[in-house]
Amino acid sequence: MPVSVLTGAGISTDSGIPDFRGPQGVWTKDPQAEANATIDRYLADPEVRRRTWRARLDHPAWDARPNAAHRALADLERAGLLRALITQNIDELHQAAGSSPEKVIELHGTMRRAECLSCDLITPMPEVLARVAAGEDDPPCPRCGGIQKANTISFGQSLKPGVMAAARAAARSCRLFVAIGTSLTVHPAAGLCGEALDAGARLVIVNAQPTPYDPFADRVVNEPIGQAVPAFVQELIDEAR
Repeated sequence: MPVSVLTGAGISTDSGIPDFRGPQGVWTKDPQAEANATIDRYLADPEVRRRTWRARLDHPAWDARPNAAHRALADLERAGLLRALITQNIDELHQAAGSSPEKVIELHGTMRRAECLSCDLITPMPEVLARVAAGEDDPPCPRCGGIQKANTISFGQSLKPGVMAAARAAARSCRLFVAIGTSLTVHPAAGLCGEALDAGARLVIVNAQPTPYDPFADRVVNEPIGQAVPAFVQELIDEAR
């Protein structure tokens, strides 16, 4: 049974990375931080860039390790059941847990690389953060002097067409679509549930809070993700034997 999975920030909270819209979420506690996450603000305001670089330097993802839910999805792949692992996360914990990079579709990019918004130069993020730690509060591109940011999708930026096309294809070619740790309020990612349903797949949602797609799901699990996902994955593996 081909299974496609969509993961959001909630799957990484057990690894020590806060989510965004949960009760203790980054944007729940600081709505201004969400406003500052737009590409227009980032480009226009040097102070926003300076704060963002300082936050990147201290981001908890640098010390984070995959948790039981990440590892369970790697097990699902090893069992031959995973069609694709679509993630809204930028932490690369799925790959660290053993998921094949070719199976992971990173909708919002990765925080582990930096990009120049002028010449498109890609630089390993540790190289740029070393400059921040050495005193550069808004490090320019080493090639052209342009503004750099994480190689991620900010509010106001479009998802890369090829990446979104791959995600839609994965949603429409599975028999089971599982959404884990995502509020399903951010589009176009949330719309992948509808794509899967329209193609005849069953929908399972694992999330601490209710989502707009709960009424359309075959199953909604509100238990802790670190416990629920391994149990559900084992259930799928057992059924396939």
